[in-house]
Amino acid sequence: MNSGLIRSKTPVASACYLPGMLRLGVAFLLLGILSPAVSAAPTPDSAAPLHTQTAWDLRPSLKYDAICLLNVLSGDPYYLQYYRAEYDHFAPLFTPGEQAAFRRLKQVIKDEGGGIVSADLALYLSAVDDETLEQMIHTTRDHSALEAALRRTPYWDPQAWVVFENIAPSLDTALGALQRVGFERWWETEVRPRIEKRIAEIAPALPRYNIVPAIEHRLGFRLPSDRITVYLMAYSEPHGIRITGARFLTHVSYPFSIVLRNAIHEMMHPPFAAGRADVAAAIGRLGADPILRERIEHHDRALGYNDVAGYVEEDCVQALEAIIGEQFGVGRDQRAYWREQDGGIHVLAAAIYLNYKRELAPANTPMAFADWLVRAVDAGQLQGDALVEVEHTFLGASVPRPAPTTPRKTP
Repeated sequence: MNSGLIRSKTPVASACYLPGMLRLGVAFLLLGILSPAVSAAPTPDSAAPLHTQTAWDLRPSLKYDAICLLNVLSGDPYYLQYYRAEYDHFAPLFTPGEQAAFRRLKQVIKDEGGGIVSADLALYLSAVDDETLEQMIHTTRDHSALEAALRRTPYWDPQAWVVFENIAPSLDTALGALQRVGFERWWETEVRPRIEKRIAEIAPALPRYNIVPAIEHRLGFRLPSDRITVYLMAYSEPHGIRITGARFLTHVSYPFSIVLRNAIHEMMHPPFAAGRADVAAAIGRLGADPILRERIEHHDRALGYNDVAGYVEEDCVQALEAIIGEQFGVGRDQRAYWREQDGGIHVLAAAIYLNYKRELAPANTPMAFADWLVRAVDAGQLQGDALVEVEHTFLGASVPRPAPTTPRKTP
């Protein structure tokens, strides 16, 4: 098997997926109803001085490539379209018990939980410093250190932890299978050189893009760090994946503009402070809109965004990514993009983009995004007929006009 398997393809997405095991916890964080002992989510300090610079750090990672490869090793048809050659090489090397372990990870995380195997596991395992398969296997067998580390992050959720404990034996078997067939040696010789070559190509240009202050200006609060760590992956397609800290995974084949937009995008998850009741109420009202409910309930679940909180957060970040990307000269045809992206489900992103950008236009008016979102929902700019107008005039979609409704206010 040669390095030609790391193919250069047109990227289908620059969006992030919020791990499925955590969606319930994130919804609770937005509502501010997790107990203080459970929720470790920091509330951004709007009074803290904003950062003035961006430090870039690009890396390869055996750990995250191994996790991302788990998607296709279950035989999932969705990922076979990207990594059929890898599957055909590795699958015959596994025992029936090992093959069953890969399938169980998919069954529990994706089929039953509506998540994505790579996104869920990468997020969780990023809380510890494991780098080798041996270290990762040890963590699956004794995850006390992982649990302690996760409790110190915004991503801790007791129900999600139960899911992880349930799949830990299967993850142990799957990682052991990769170790047994020599995946580590193969990755070092066939994958790492290609990724390090790509890092050398794009790293010199990144210091020109001081994105952290621009992001903070839009969000209205200071990010935890001005250092952004980008892991270039061989097996992450078609996802961009946020992990703990100011870090994310993106595919090695993506052009520079996509890598930069990924960085802008991932650093804005989530774009709201935890515990804001007004934001939670606004999200609830958006979730009651018939057009948005249709998008959330009737799309390919393999894409993610299968609940209101996840969909709304993603569309907010996509709109902000578009606005800030234009500021740094990596804008694109957003109309064409949202017509095609994820089957055209992101009509809310288009509505936010048009309305928020319009209000920012006078002298680049400073306006914290969460505050604007609450006002926009109150004014009906993102629901009902306003969405129909965006679909027809901006996206050029032909959709049935829903029966008139009055968006419900959540208690």
